Amino acid sequence: MAYLIKKKDFWKHEFLVNQDVLIPRPDTEILVEKVLKLTKNKNKLNLLDIGIGSGCILLSVLKEKKNFYGTGIDISNKSLNICKVNSQKLGLTSRVKLFKSDIDNFNHGKYDLIISNPPYIKKSTLKCLEKDVIGFEPIHALDGGINGLSEIRKVIRKSSELIKKKGLLILEIGFDQKNSVKKILNDKGFYIKEIVKDLANNDRCIISVKI
Repeated sequence: MAYLIKKKDFWKHEFLVNQDVLIPRPDTEILVEKVLKLTKNKNKLNLLDIGIGSGCILLSVLKEKKNFYGTGIDISNKSLNICKVNSQKLGLTSRVKLFKSDIDNFNHGKYDLIISNPPYIKKSTLKCLEKDVIGFEPIHALDGGINGLSEIRKVIRKSSELIKKKGLLILEIGFDQKNSVKKILNDKGFYIKEIVKDLANNDRCIISVKI
């Protein structure tokens, strides 16, 4: 339905969507909620959103925090064009920079907080997804490789270089990936601060701090 009407409500705003971006889900609003809670006493922060898609996460945060600045990267020019339109609609173009890049080749800046909702579905289970997901949504935004951890591992590795000391990394994960992702984070110098559950009481988000 969201693709037909080309819009989707997320957090407090309406976002333009099409088949080049994932449809924002209510569970992903947890990331926005956590970022705002963790930064409620912060004034100026520099944020990075890896795999920005429609921009719903980063733009929702920036709309609430007037002195925060954001950078978004994505491998898809089409996704970035959608994000650009959404940032214009929300009056945020002066506080958002967008780059077409995969995470391995991105080397701009140092960040206080990094957020990402990376592809985390196992390649073998993609065909088992509901038809309204696999039939329409961009496969590159879903496919997490053989074990579902390929893109998460890349995000964590590069984030360990791009994040400031004591910076926060907030990741959305699959319901069964908590222990695997915790190990990858620990190996890359992150301390696990909190595991957040979604609306169905599944593990959905890991909040970690760069040591």
